Amino acid sequence: MILGSKLYTTLKAHGTAVGMPSDEDMGNSEVGHNALGAGRIFDQGAKLVKKAIEDGTIFKTDLWKSLTDRVKDDNKILHLIGLLSDGNVHSHIDQLFALLRQSAADGVKRVRVHILLDGRDVFERSALTYIEKTEAVLKEINTQHKNFDYCLASGGGRMVTTMDRYNADWSIVERGWKAHVLGRGRRFESAAQAVQTYYNEDPKITDQYLDSFVIEDDGSPVGTIEDGDAVVFFNFRGDRAIELSMAFEQKDFSKFDRVRVPDVLFAGLMQYDGDLKIPKNFLVPPPSIDGAIGEYLCGSGVTSFALSETQKFGHVTYFWNGNRSGYIDPHLEHYEEIPSDKIRFDQAPRMKADEITAKAIELLKSGKYKFGRINYPNGDMVGHTGVPAAIIASVEAVDQGLAKILPVLRELNGTALILADHGNADEMFTVKNGQKQVSTAHSLNPVPCVIVDANYAGEYDLASLTERGLANVAATILNLLGYQAPAEYAPSLIKFK
Repeated sequence: MILGSKLYTTLKAHGTAVGMPSDEDMGNSEVGHNALGAGRIFDQGAKLVKKAIEDGTIFKTDLWKSLTDRVKDDNKILHLIGLLSDGNVHSHIDQLFALLRQSAADGVKRVRVHILLDGRDVFERSALTYIEKTEAVLKEINTQHKNFDYCLASGGGRMVTTMDRYNADWSIVERGWKAHVLGRGRRFESAAQAVQTYYNEDPKITDQYLDSFVIEDDGSPVGTIEDGDAVVFFNFRGDRAIELSMAFEQKDFSKFDRVRVPDVLFAGLMQYDGDLKIPKNFLVPPPSIDGAIGEYLCGSGVTSFALSETQKFGHVTYFWNGNRSGYIDPHLEHYEEIPSDKIRFDQAPRMKADEITAKAIELLKSGKYKFGRINYPNGDMVGHTGVPAAIIASVEAVDQGLAKILPVLRELNGTALILADHGNADEMFTVKNGQKQVSTAHSLNPVPCVIVDANYAGEYDLASLTERGLANVAATILNLLGYQAPAEYAPSLIKFK
């Protein structure tokens, strides 16, 4: 197997290269897989919502008027639920503040904020900083507007409260429902008290794993969700917002006992699944992605498979296909999901790497598929834990998997394109003001990209491009398969001699 030095490069996987507002914004698995599959750069949720808030269009919609008009009655409440940080992967705290201030300007007297603590896209113990900033805005509104009542109502760490994805663990959503809707959970006088108490009880715990909590006043929850209220989920990213949206909207819901289902007007900041129309109401339209590589491959009769475990299965299917659910052509495609374990990833850093490897080899040797895409979640999911030993073990598991797959490809005269959709395990700590801080967030580093071609004889080389990013991969795949890429695609990474 020949691996020439010119068959290695790096790709930009963050910021404007994946449709984020600026190059200060990290990439993530959603926008990364959109860019990989679409072959072009589309403005993503963070950028679309930022623009809609800046030009005011979000607040001129009929939906925003319906949400605010519904709760003008003194006894009704507008509830805002979402991830409280400035990570800009699922949400941004500035967008929450804009919603709060506009609600006040529109005469909404009572607002409750239900916060999901991050510690994953930001520093692992930064919740108190974001809570302090939010409390300051709430106090500002209550001071400026007589008889207004804006406060925090419930919360919990994102990995144990509300933000499950891909049906991996519905108990996470149930825990959030109990806290946000029913007011059931451990009680505290303030969110800061809740976080500090959890820190004191477990000095090693990080924000993403903090248990759910409910804020009380005089022994009663301050913000249960009741009939006649309005609810906005202020996350813009879809994968971890879909399940709570289903719990609010679906009449035949059966994932857990909701106990009671309040009659509310529910809206997402964006629509989280365009095919399934979840949620029905949304404030900002999601990116419209057409002409993904899967459509061209199916149109050319190319057979393919997509493979990962639950944590990234939606990324190699839904996001890769331009936010499209299901198969493009079930006669040509096969999607394989290996169920993820319901355990903290630092406690099982291999995750399902061995099973993914075995299944990949099986699918490759079957001779049925001309193209396959595989996602090993280890570097991302374990990288988010910030536990160095576990992160190293997770990367080793992927290395060991590739060491088994590449010889099979050689036997089959195949080609591998090895890359990542963003950085994470590459950066385990940062130094700020002379102090070392654990990094659980995605990095801004370029990601490696290696072409391993069993029959490479120098017939192509790296193309001369001023900038290389994830969007260039789709055209590269088509070229390696023997096809011309569509003219609208970002140029291929390779050029045939």
